[in-house]
Amino acid sequence: MRCPFCAEHETRVLDSRLAHEGDQVRRRRECVVCKARFTTYEVAELQLPDVVKHNGTREPFDDGKLRSGFIKALEKRPVNRESVEQAISRIKRSLIGKSDSEVASQFLGEKVMNELRNLDHVAYVRFASVYRSFEDVSEFNDVIANLHDAN
Repeated sequence: MRCPFCAEHETRVLDSRLAHEGDQVRRRRECVVCKARFTTYEVAELQLPDVVKHNGTREPFDDGKLRSGFIKALEKRPVNRESVEQAISRIKRSLIGKSDSEVASQFLGEKVMNELRNLDHVAYVRFASVYRSFEDVSEFNDVIANLHDAN
């Protein structure tokens, strides 16, 4: 691993531990030349299915888009970043378990809604309003009523 500070190729591992529900290995490293310390994360490279959009186009799965959706829904809400990363990991694990090479974007949207329902009800309603294209207040009321019924 190259040192990000002096570009030396030789570094040594000081500590290793599991991170993000065991999906990553966190390594604390030290450069043998400049003695700077830094952290790296090791992640298994997995083949995730392509996403089939509503209009029929296909694109590779992008966890950045998934993360962006969570962050927009959770804007100014008291949910920490680690909880979001754990939710994304659970969604990715559910995709890895599928034998299909494609997944519908609607499937992903429902997965995000399920995770948001568990993280923050306000974020869940925000996401649902955009995802399901609410057109009037009664649709908001229906979603909120379903949240109350589930509790």
